[in-house]
Amino acid sequence: MIKFFYLILFAVFLVNSNTSANAKENFFDKAIKLYNNKNYEDSKFLLQRNIVFNPKDHLSYLYLAKIYKEEKNDKELKKNLDTTLLLNPKNEEALYMLIELNIEKSNFSKVKELNETFLLVCSKLCSKKIIIAEKIKDLEPKNESQQ
Repeated sequence: MIKFFYLILFAVFLVNSNTSANAKENFFDKAIKLYNNKNYEDSKFLLQRNIVFNPKDHLSYLYLAKIYKEEKNDKELKKNLDTTLLLNPKNEEALYMLIELNIEKSNFSKVKELNETFLLVCSKLCSKKIIIAEKIKDLEPKNESQQ
């Protein structure tokens, strides 16, 4: 009788763990489809829900950052980019987006620091190195004139 109880308990646990794994994937996949269709509010909701089930999913934070960039919410954009990089320091897309944000804010020292990391990790976005270098050149004189 006890063996039967443990067998039932194990089966319930197995079904629940598979269901929550499917739910995690389902939330993210649906959120990306909504994001690609520019339905940002619903996508944001599903990404946040996915984070509840999988708090270390750096891609959910990255897509939330992309949504906040569209909404021009720099505070949430930076927060989600920082979290993405905390979970995956080699995420070059998040690095590039954070570099862009800091260029807009004329934060030369932070741009320089982030660019050094970007140059070390870039593989897919290496073509952006030239763009960043040009923007850094444009930023340098502004920074020096403020001193």
